[in-house]
Amino acid sequence: MADSPEIIEAREKKDDREYFLNKVKSMPKLIEWANEEIRDDKEVILNAVRVDGGTLEFASDRLKDDKEVLLTAVNQAGWCLCYASDRLKSDKEVMLTATKKDGQVLYFASKELRDDKEVVLSAVSNKPIILKYASYRLRNDKDVALVAVSKGKKNAFEYITPELQNDEEIKALLES
Repeated sequence: MADSPEIIEAREKKDDREYFLNKVKSMPKLIEWANEEIRDDKEVILNAVRVDGGTLEFASDRLKDDKEVLLTAVNQAGWCLCYASDRLKSDKEVMLTATKKDGQVLYFASKELRDDKEVVLSAVSNKPIILKYASYRLRNDKDVALVAVSKGKKNAFEYITPELQNDEEIKALLES
């Protein structure tokens, strides 16, 4: 399959910062064909991730470790946290912003954040089955279990601890 005219043009203009600065506002994925220097340009990348957080994939490692860039990207598409630096995967503010959009990102959280009740509650509120990646301590926390089971029923139930699986309030949620 032949490349689109937009891709051909982007490849030809791979060194043209002004072209990408403007073009990514309407066609953010074109950033893939920019040179390394442009993919390390914070203003260009911010323009791209405001429209499509997933374009973070093509940003430089330096910008994947920039909190402003990350917050902008995950605010647009929580799942793009997967492209973040390890340092920012351990940042509570970034993780909370991402989990509000997509609880699945708890999978990428640091060990410490998988044991942070606020982060885990945010994640299981919109993706109950992600409870399986929470710390054992929080899978044994009744508040967390109630949220996960109330939203995810049997899918989340299997990931709470055996002690809580016998809790009458939690059993009642399964039957409702």
